[in-house]
Amino acid sequence: MTNSQQAQDKRAFLFALTAVLMWSTVAIAFKLGLRELAPVQLLLWAAIFSIVTLMLTVTVQKKWALIRDLTPAQWRASVLFGALNPALYYVILFAAYDLLPAQEAQALNYSWALTLAFLSVPFLGQKLRVQDLLAGLVCYGGVLVIATRGNVLGLEFSNLPGVGLALFSTLIWAGYWILNTKDQREPVVGLLLNFVMALPILLVVNLWQGLLIVPDWQSLAAAAYIGTFEMGLAFVCWLTAMRLTSQTAKISNLIFLSPFISLILIYFLLGETIYPSTLIGLGFIIGGLLIQQHKSRAQKDALKAALK
Repeated sequence: MTNSQQAQDKRAFLFALTAVLMWSTVAIAFKLGLRELAPVQLLLWAAIFSIVTLMLTVTVQKKWALIRDLTPAQWRASVLFGALNPALYYVILFAAYDLLPAQEAQALNYSWALTLAFLSVPFLGQKLRVQDLLAGLVCYGGVLVIATRGNVLGLEFSNLPGVGLALFSTLIWAGYWILNTKDQREPVVGLLLNFVMALPILLVVNLWQGLLIVPDWQSLAAAAYIGTFEMGLAFVCWLTAMRLTSQTAKISNLIFLSPFISLILIYFLLGETIYPSTLIGLGFIIGGLLIQQHKSRAQKDALKAALK
């Protein structure tokens, strides 16, 4: 590896770690914002701040010309993508956070990667492996532990609607990324257009529900943090890291730090008592994802041969 690539890998690591740290704090911002705001109301204001952040990013990266070059089909696709993410996904996710403790909502949300793996079988034609099934049993076993707060045999769910919304959000998020495989837009430009297209939807829904009001400064600050960091800069940093690195797998594994850092912050900043069931369930979820990501020796050898 050249000195230049080593320097790029170090930069990639810093960008990825920055994104992970941002994502580790958002469960707190979600709960703080939802103390006074309805989910759709919080999303509207967060989306506004995200649009400003992404517009500044596009300006700094000099990508406005890419927007002018979009085809009519890509503009139409932007409407669909925006309706899914941020509009539908974050409304459902915020509703889950509104009903559940932050520790449970954020842990359940991490099962989306396995949902993506299962949906990729019918929609992308990928093969279902034995280890995918094993990963599913382990991961969703963890979901059950969290949802019942350890009372697995009794099947007494702590908050069934909240758990259902959290799991439904993973389905929407996975579906969005499956559609995203056919998206030809530049990622940052595409994300900006998603939020721009979602904004009229959110305005109409807030107006319909009588929620189109300027919130107090604390709620606005939470929305600004969510829109600027979780919905904006974190994705920009992560995309930059993926572009710079020559070690994608190593960088990707940093994401597993996020839920544990988040639990520490939730304990100290929100004052939530961390349930043993959350730690055990989250361990199962992460374990399931690691099983799902594991490549066989034959796959590794094929990958090495392809890179030579």
